[in-house]
Amino acid sequence: MKKLLFTVCFLVAAGIAGGQKANGEKEPMGSLIDKQFKLAQKQYQLLAKNTPANRMPKTYYPNSKKLESSDTQWWCSGFYPGSLLYIYEYTKDPETLAEAQKRLAILEKEKHYTGNHDLGFMMFCSFGNAYRITKNEVYKPTIDTAAASLITRYRPGAKVIQSWNSSKKWRGPVIIDNLMNLELLLWVAAHGGDEKYRKIAIEHADATMKNHFRKDYSSYHVVDYDMNTGKVIKKGTSQGAADSSAWSRGQGWALYGYTMMYRFTKNKQYLEFAKNIARFILNNPTMPHDQVPYWDFNAPGIPNTYKDASAAAVIASAFLELGQYTKGKEKTAYVSHAEQMIRSLSSAAYTAREGDNGGFLLMHSTGALPLKSEVDVPLSYADYYYLEALLRYKNWYL
Repeated sequence: MKKLLFTVCFLVAAGIAGGQKANGEKEPMGSLIDKQFKLAQKQYQLLAKNTPANRMPKTYYPNSKKLESSDTQWWCSGFYPGSLLYIYEYTKDPETLAEAQKRLAILEKEKHYTGNHDLGFMMFCSFGNAYRITKNEVYKPTIDTAAASLITRYRPGAKVIQSWNSSKKWRGPVIIDNLMNLELLLWVAAHGGDEKYRKIAIEHADATMKNHFRKDYSSYHVVDYDMNTGKVIKKGTSQGAADSSAWSRGQGWALYGYTMMYRFTKNKQYLEFAKNIARFILNNPTMPHDQVPYWDFNAPGIPNTYKDASAAAVIASAFLELGQYTKGKEKTAYVSHAEQMIRSLSSAAYTAREGDNGGFLLMHSTGALPLKSEVDVPLSYADYYYLEALLRYKNWYL
């Protein structure tokens, strides 16, 4: 009886925190968004105190109460300053901006990094937002240099940007995540940079569209290329449940990526492709009622397996942008599902209480379950895309 009572109380609390009042009415989204940003400001003050000055927050392990940080070459290093900038954009809190500027200063040197494809995540989520929000021209050369570093990984024989270096397992791996880094190239080309950046981004997006997707528009995680000829050697996964499965965050990267490609190119082929990916996600029979996906749409043991709040955050943000390019029932479907995801993520089931979670905002993300890495923990990119989704909803739909 006590267990049942606890469960009922938790669900009621989760509903209230997620924007549902005690009388069953939904809290207005404007009020919900305001509450979440005020909480985020406080949480990130704690996160700043917990993170060494020369490092970036990576995750937090609630059982051991241990915060894990990374150096600035970790692929997630841009998300913390990016999240701070989103919080500043909403709150205009000068201390939050000052913390973002401190972290940008230690990250700036990575504009020369060529060790993998993650320059977009690292440098555009951070310096791109800094330039957009502050209009300070000092940030633009860093963004331009990062784009030049990224295209050193372009392989003209295959017309793709190689994600990881060759290894015993992969000869020329390209992962679906790589679509996200194309925004850096497209932005630089649109802001005075060489047209080659745009050309490379389009070639990569086209090759990925051809080789990464199944007939149902779900995506493989990794495609291995012969980089001299462009021939596909094999298709598989590193973070999904199986080579043939639909790793949830990967589907989010794909949806976001092709929606973003349409934003820059206005090529309707990308818009239609994004809609097809959206259809796979929306109609997936394993999508839970709260719209926060399991870590893989084909994960064994559903529903008794882990969720991935980061996948929901990416998908929600992408749906909101897709809603900008559609009308009628399509637009309504994308925006309403994004709102459902945001309300769920804003509930006590996924949002940490003030002072908890090491300072991170969201709980229950899954980094790489097959590698036993970052399972059921907060992740910096979950917070980043969640805050982005909140801002997009406020700016576009309120």
